[in-house]
Amino acid sequence: MNEHSLHSEIKEWYAIPGDRIEAKIDDFIIDIARGTLLIEIQTRNFSAIKRKLSNLVENHKVRLVHPIPERKWIVRVTETGEIVGRRKSPRKGRLTDLFYELVSISDLIGNKNFSLEVLMIEEEEIRCNDGKGSWRRKGVSIKDAKLINVNSRQLFKNRGDFLAFLPNDLRTPFTNRTLANQAGVSTPLARKITYCLRKMGAITNVGNKRRELMFQKTLQLK
Repeated sequence: MNEHSLHSEIKEWYAIPGDRIEAKIDDFIIDIARGTLLIEIQTRNFSAIKRKLSNLVENHKVRLVHPIPERKWIVRVTETGEIVGRRKSPRKGRLTDLFYELVSISDLIGNKNFSLEVLMIEEEEIRCNDGKGSWRRKGVSIKDAKLINVNSRQLFKNRGDFLAFLPNDLRTPFTNRTLANQAGVSTPLARKITYCLRKMGAITNVGNKRRELMFQKTLQLK
């Protein structure tokens, strides 16, 4: 997927006067350098920048900014770029979608130099039926993604902040199935959530119940 437009538009939206754009720090190019804070924007595939982040947090304060499309508009274009249709996607992104990516870098959470900010956005996805795309989309290619609006933002500074993903009325110990039911997510996503919370030390495994892992909080929500 060509994400250049979305990435650059978020960078422009996020930057403030005095920021250095595309700054060279150590051996890396950083999206935004704001004083001593290094800001990296990643629209997907956290695993691709894990090495970069792991190296930078050793000596610098680093913030990863990740957009989640709360609403998406699908724009269909011809191979020459002419718009032939526009519709709203029925799928709505949620903050919990973060964990699909966070599994790649969950061990960074808790590092005093690392923070994560999630932007809930509206985006426009440009598609072309050129026969070169994924078989799942029947050959339709995703040509670009563009920012329409940033609806909200949430900053996670420490491990305890992530306990907000556990429902207030969730009784402990709990299983992945219990979490899925009470949080309104799929069981596979609940497993990703508990995996990340365990890796960062926010919860711990306290046994099994009918072959299901049981979890207990080890931190308090701040």
